[in-house]
Amino acid sequence: MTSNTRTTALDNNGRLMVHGAGRIKIVDVASEAGVSVTTVSHVLSGRRPVSASTRARVEDVIQRLGYQADPSARGLRTQRTRTLGLVVPDITNPFNTAIAAGMQEIALAHEYLTVVCEAPMDGPHLPEVIRQLVARRIDGIVVGRYGATQQDLDRITASGSKLVRLGGPLAPGFGDVVRAAETEGMYDLVSHLVGRGYRRIAYIGGAPGVEPGEERFAGYRKALEAAGLPVHQELVAWTSFTREGGRAGATAVLNATEPPDAVVCANDLIAIGALDTARAAGLRVPDRVAITGYDDIEAASLVSPALTTVLNPAREIGRSAAQLLLDRLEGEGSGPAREIVLAHRLVPRESA
Repeated sequence: MTSNTRTTALDNNGRLMVHGAGRIKIVDVASEAGVSVTTVSHVLSGRRPVSASTRARVEDVIQRLGYQADPSARGLRTQRTRTLGLVVPDITNPFNTAIAAGMQEIALAHEYLTVVCEAPMDGPHLPEVIRQLVARRIDGIVVGRYGATQQDLDRITASGSKLVRLGGPLAPGFGDVVRAAETEGMYDLVSHLVGRGYRRIAYIGGAPGVEPGEERFAGYRKALEAAGLPVHQELVAWTSFTREGGRAGATAVLNATEPPDAVVCANDLIAIGALDTARAAGLRVPDRVAITGYDDIEAASLVSPALTTVLNPAREIGRSAAQLLLDRLEGEGSGPAREIVLAHRLVPRESA
């Protein structure tokens, strides 16, 4: 016959020792501290006032007993898993890693866990990833614009999970939005090049029709129009948001009948690939051709020449997305969709 008896005693350092089967429970903390289970819960959650002396006594017992709250038990009471999901197209892209780090920073501070899932744009993975997240009752999901369809978004909202989209238009019923000023950022970058005397400016984007490449392309086009410069179709290449994509895109535009004197890229990885192609062709940057990126990942300042780029605040995007989800989960569960637009900043360096 198994015994569940638990006994306690003090060790030589005055710390409480617990003997017997089973993990420490909240009722054990309450009994040792001489308070109710409700009071312990209030100390743990911080959502109800507890006197300083009582809080100190309970926290001392928690530390001495080594008590840890059971997330699964809490989930049964609250019908929540205390888990947030992030879906990105490429977990190896440092920009997406920074978004995840920002989300986790906010989530952990509120005792939520962040699950990061990859769903490449060139595969059928996104609907299945969303289905799996919904099936696991993830409380809130952050989805990029990278190929998410209306059906994908509907599945999330219909499940009761809170939704935040990383960009795209603000629309009732389809979650809150966090985005950077993509069009404005690229406009500023191209205008910077025009101001430095560049006139035949190429553009290398990600997959056609996929954000944020389309928004950045709009900024490129507007800046050229404002300067009275044409958009040459032979100087526009659509590829992927990768270093390999940058190599391919740069090969295409640099081999134009009349090559460009500058190349703007839809992200820093594309720009690093473009640097590879220019170097292989013996083209000095920026003497022969300027090359710029976008996002300002750490590698942008480490390559040679260091990339002129636009700071896209990835970590802050992650923080803001997580905070919007937590606001919905912990406070304002209803109400109109909200939008956070984060500022960009031009970062001039050596490549342009």
